Amino acid sequence: MPTYDYVCDACEHAFEEFQRIDEDVLKKCPECKKNKLRRLFGAGSGLLFKGSGFYETDYRSESYKKRQSEDKKSPGKGDSSSSGGKNKASSEKTGG
Repeated sequence: MPTYDYVCDACEHAFEEFQRIDEDVLKKCPECKKNKLRRLFGAGSGLLFKGSGFYETDYRSESYKKRQSEDKKSPGKGDSSSSGGKNKASSEKTGG
């Protein structure tokens, strides 16, 4: 439940009220009892999502998860091709 900021235009009394979202806006000031109360717009706080289902990784397919686990198990998979490219590049620089 959010906390709303209110201010009275008659007596300038300012306060916070803890209300449900679907409750009506307060209109009567608790101090001067006049109907000059106004709800202020504030930055508020961000929404906090808890539990599963809020991240794109929660919906990854089984085939994707399987490939990821296989890639983690074989770290030397791409090492030989990258070193071969370096040797070729160095021989081109020397003119051979």
